Amino acid sequence: MKLKNQLKAALRSLAKNKMRTFLTMLGIIIGVGSVIAMLAIGQGSKESIQKQIAGLGTNLLTVFPSASMTGGVRLEAGSSIKLTIDDYKSLSSRCPAIMYSTPTVRTSGQLIAGSQNWRTSVWGVYPDYFNIRNLDLEKGAVFTMMDDRTASKVCVIGQTVNKYLFGEGQDPTGRMIRINKIPFQVVGLIVTKGQNAFGQDQDDIVIAPFNTVQVRMLTVQNIQSIMASATTEKMIPEATDEITQVLKERHRLGPSEDPDFTIRTQADIASTATATAGILTALLASIASISLLVGGIGIMNIMLVSVTERTREIGIRMGVGARGRDVLLQFLIEALMISLIGGFLGAGLGIAASGIIAKLMSWPVTITIQSIVLSFLFSTAIGIFFGWYPARKAASLNPIDALRYE
Repeated sequence: MKLKNQLKAALRSLAKNKMRTFLTMLGIIIGVGSVIAMLAIGQGSKESIQKQIAGLGTNLLTVFPSASMTGGVRLEAGSSIKLTIDDYKSLSSRCPAIMYSTPTVRTSGQLIAGSQNWRTSVWGVYPDYFNIRNLDLEKGAVFTMMDDRTASKVCVIGQTVNKYLFGEGQDPTGRMIRINKIPFQVVGLIVTKGQNAFGQDQDDIVIAPFNTVQVRMLTVQNIQSIMASATTEKMIPEATDEITQVLKERHRLGPSEDPDFTIRTQADIASTATATAGILTALLASIASISLLVGGIGIMNIMLVSVTERTREIGIRMGVGARGRDVLLQFLIEALMISLIGGFLGAGLGIAASGIIAKLMSWPVTITIQSIVLSFLFSTAIGIFFGWYPARKAASLNPIDALRYE
């Protein structure tokens, strides 16, 4: 039989039992739709994480003091080894691969403005911090290095702090707040940043001059970390090598000795976060794929029933000249058509479900052509795999026995 005639015969056979055909397709429809929706959620999450991490500063490098060892026990990071302001000055002057840099100290503080109060993190940094973190101001201006040298009591606040102290949409510039009973004047308001990849509110922050926080609030000499920005993203490895060399020289460490500091880059954070998102996506897709396998088993069961019901028809076909491979091809085409039509309907279901999830739950969702093609290929493979046995069984029937079947 010609392929065209085989297709027509398969369509007629499927049309005779519309409800049974649809119920057989249902497993494939749900399976394909689930796979596409789960992959869309996973891909959307991955892209959202990458975007949020890029928002922290694409070329960001952060230097932390390493944990010390006492009696074979590793203490918390920075427990005895310290970074100093001289370490920072050496890095800023001797590392050409670094564009911006700042020492940082951090504490928490109770903020009071009139009758309102709020507790949040307070960062002490140089003005370069705003360039490193890609922070833009909605109101006011950044404090200056002169403010830092004089330990001026000025600060820049985030939108969350502004909301709870002055009210959402209010201009806080020029107004006074007290941080741990120390009066500060607000000179700037940061543009909304939202949550980062780890669910932290980037707008819940107060940024003040480094010396102001170090001397007036913490009364310490050391610095907690050094933030820097490489000249370009490609220069991050070179900047890392320069930082390592300079700090090893300053800390009198030999070339073979382990550094007493740790350098973290956005690439490290991004690779870890995207790897986690990738594993989650694969897990979701694997769970969704189980329904595709169930749908394939349903196809095999119905096709076996169909072979039994049409045994006499198969005998007649063989009696008038049909070969075994013609019968095999006809049943295989029927299984494949069930799978392909189910895959097409499932793709529509998956796209619709992704849109509904994005709208109702505000989740980041990204539908890719690759996920749709992959689902179609998988459903096709399911149709061929699970349709082969019933088709082979039909093709191997003895014509005489088939004609005698009641």
